[in-house]
Amino acid sequence: MKKNKYDLSKMIEALPPSGIREFFDLVLTMDDVVSLGVGEPDFPTPWHICESAIFSIEQGLTSYTSNKGMLDLRSKIAHKIQKKCGVAYDPEEEVLITVGVSEAMDVVLRAILNPGDRVAVIKPSYVSYSPCVIMAGGVPVEIECFPENGFKLDPSDLEKECKKGLKALLLNYPCNPTGVSYTEEELKTIAQIIKNYHLLTLSDEIYDSLTYDFEHTPLLSFPDMKELVIYLNGFSKGYAMTGWRIGYVAAPREITGLANKIHQYTMLCAPIMGQFAAVEALRNGESEVEVMKKEYKRRRNFLVSRLNEMGLKTFMPSGAFYTYSQISSTKLHAKVFAKDLLMKKRVAVVPGTAFSEKGDQYIRISYASSFENIKEALFRMEDFLKELK
Repeated sequence: MKKNKYDLSKMIEALPPSGIREFFDLVLTMDDVVSLGVGEPDFPTPWHICESAIFSIEQGLTSYTSNKGMLDLRSKIAHKIQKKCGVAYDPEEEVLITVGVSEAMDVVLRAILNPGDRVAVIKPSYVSYSPCVIMAGGVPVEIECFPENGFKLDPSDLEKECKKGLKALLLNYPCNPTGVSYTEEELKTIAQIIKNYHLLTLSDEIYDSLTYDFEHTPLLSFPDMKELVIYLNGFSKGYAMTGWRIGYVAAPREITGLANKIHQYTMLCAPIMGQFAAVEALRNGESEVEVMKKEYKRRRNFLVSRLNEMGLKTFMPSGAFYTYSQISSTKLHAKVFAKDLLMKKRVAVVPGTAFSEKGDQYIRISYASSFENIKEALFRMEDFLKELK
């Protein structure tokens, strides 16, 4: 590493840059690119949700809110969780509104970890999980998932690490980047391990409304989980509200209290206009979620079928809006494949190495793009593959 004239944080210097953003800095400099890379819905935020934010501005409601967020929003979130999971949260003390789920993850990890605490991170995983653990003073214990298990966590692997000593588990399902989710029966086994080892579990369920082949089962819905599960969710994916940056934490008051203390000193509060929009999303947004979900499923089915026809082995993801496709038939490293595809055919995908050190034979493809864009990207990709032969 090049010596810097400033004596800066060695820990932060050692962290790699985001494997997604580093790649898409290059995309932004190019024309005629069909991007199947960034995990952002291509649908606009439903207009009635936007209108509620506009109305708040017109009424002069542009101030700070409580650090914890608007009580109306926290109450509606608590009601939704109770209806979905059968678990009651006090909206005054046990629900915290954050600037997206990314901030929720950060403040919770800093609230629960002491230096050296070990945290299980299920790989492949979203790019920020292990870095957030490190920045909170913890040690990420990366548990790799393999294609022979459908990229699902093997409970025996989790139990092995629990026996060595774990403070927490970071679980994301449906998963970014693989699209993997878990059935109720599969989660029951994981929940039992969590209870047996009293394992604090950050359950990131931001894609819960985008599960296609079976109903999403919240981890909280199993008996006696409230004291161990820290429930993270938000509005970005299901309601197409990425830029609004509204997420939330539901957890025992001891945890939300410390998380809010960090939130007070760093973010202060989430934007009030976004909170009004979130209230409207909870009040009247479910029909639009179903419309988007139906379209994502149509795209998923088409994309997976075509990728397999082209020789890129792809299992059917059960949720989110990604495929994690194998490129070993091309004999190219994932970074080389992604860069060559971009430079030669103007198609952007993300190399699997962004999500796991063992992802060198995989690419993540997002189908949060129009059907026409997906068809065009696959046409170009097919040409690219033919030219490799």
